[in-house]
Amino acid sequence: MAYDERLANRIRQAFGTRNVITERKMFGGLAFLYLGRMCCGIVGRDLMVRIPHDEFDAVMRGRHVRPMDFTGKPLRGFVYVSPPGFRTAAALRTWVSRGERVAKEKATEPTKRRPSRKTGSAAGHGRAISKSRRSSTD
Repeated sequence: MAYDERLANRIRQAFGTRNVITERKMFGGLAFLYLGRMCCGIVGRDLMVRIPHDEFDAVMRGRHVRPMDFTGKPLRGFVYVSPPGFRTAAALRTWVSRGERVAKEKATEPTKRRPSRKTGSAAGHGRAISKSRRSSTD
């Protein structure tokens, strides 16, 4: 899926010359990251924005907003905003700064490490050899 290059340029203008913002192609679109944490992006013609968890319900009551459901399951903390919701430069700046604020907060938090997900025999699933399966020479 292609993303709206004109919207990408508008977002770049909203961020200005901040060197903490990077871009990465993902979700079939383009994501903007603050120190490696996604703050907003573009999927098709829609703006994708990271939202603080405590503001999520209030934001969802707004016009032109729907949950980010890229995989078919809504992802709490992210929303899609349709083009009428960011038509003006001021509206776009509001959305972009909201996403940047959340990403900035996340960038200062320690990284959560997930336990490794080993597979196969190294997974340690407790597959001990039972006495009946041992050779008779033991």
